[in-house]
Amino acid sequence: MDNLRFIRETMEGAAFFTAVSGLGEVAVGVTAMVAAWIASRQVTTWGWLQVWLWDALVAFLITTGAILWKARRSEQSLFSKPGRRFILSLFPPLMAGALLTPVLFFSGNVAVLPGLWLLLYGTGVVTGGAFSVRTVPVMGIAFMALGAVTLVSPPVWRDALLAAGFGGLHVIFGIVIAWRHGG
Repeated sequence: MDNLRFIRETMEGAAFFTAVSGLGEVAVGVTAMVAAWIASRQVTTWGWLQVWLWDALVAFLITTGAILWKARRSEQSLFSKPGRRFILSLFPPLMAGALLTPVLFFSGNVAVLPGLWLLLYGTGVVTGGAFSVRTVPVMGIAFMALGAVTLVSPPVWRDALLAAGFGGLHVIFGIVIAWRHGG
């Protein structure tokens, strides 16, 4: 029995977290494109921030629901070793972004937020993606590259670059994930 347990734990440790839903990522991309359009029409930075914060909540709910759906459909446990590693690697950069957002916003550094969000989200996707299929960390690298470009771009481009990242990259990579890895 100890040998079987060792073999099972070894195999589980070498497994990948495959419950990332491509269809969920496509849906997140669509909401981000809508958010970018709405945010670009806001007359205050507070209104702009609220649009993006609401979209972040919607994206989180869609992604969580889609991952739960795909995991249940494929009979994969979210609490397996790869699932726990994925989650524990993804969340620290996201939490850093959540903590830095109000600090930068209330100190008047709003222009930095889009690049910071894309960069930290990409970092989380790369680190979490280390325990997932190859497409996921590649998506994270694309977010990081776009985040770096956004940090040095004119502030008037912020919504277009956020739409390209949270919208376009999610749609493109979501289609690839759905096509290659199901759902």
